[in-house]
Amino acid sequence: MSEKMKTGTTTVGVICKDGVVLAAESKATMGYLVSSKDAKKIYSIDDRIALTISGGVGDTQHLIRMLKAEINIYKIGRNSEITVNAVNTLLSNILQSSRYYPLMAMLILGGVDKNGKHLFSIDPVGGSGEDECTATGSGSPIAFGVLENGYRRDLKKEEAISLAVRAIRSAKERDIFSGGNQINAIFIDENGIEEIEENKIKEILKVKAE
Repeated sequence: MSEKMKTGTTTVGVICKDGVVLAAESKATMGYLVSSKDAKKIYSIDDRIALTISGGVGDTQHLIRMLKAEINIYKIGRNSEITVNAVNTLLSNILQSSRYYPLMAMLILGGVDKNGKHLFSIDPVGGSGEDECTATGSGSPIAFGVLENGYRRDLKKEEAISLAVRAIRSAKERDIFSGGNQINAIFIDENGIEEIEENKIKEILKVKAE
């Protein structure tokens, strides 16, 4: 897979009553060529913190490797768990330090720590903002329409998963650079990161299509 490959992408994040949901489709493109239909776009970076990626594959994979190493150094040096806000600051600093040769990465950082549930969107030069629901990538305008229509602060886990999956599905249907064989989603709470089973996602899509 070429490091110059760019991912036409849709990823979303939603904070709900029970935790944080992250979701993404799985299509990767190189120009107008579909390079992969099963691209991974959600990465666990700590026990209760995860990241969605859109942008250049080489840049985002390099960033994830660097971030995991820095998190391990932080935890060993301080003998404590890292907070989501600290990871956000770390990510912003890494990206800002590369601003003259920016890493092509649009990210959603989500997680749960001692301070509660958090969701950040982060741009290629380190600008970040905390949100309750957000989307990145080429299909994000379409995903935002679904999110803003269905989001409530008191969404339960199953409702939030359904909303995130439907937002990704809408982007897949309308954005030429979003698609792939599957929709992937995870749920994060104080117990850790749960990968949502493929059958459950298919059931959500089936119900909403009827």
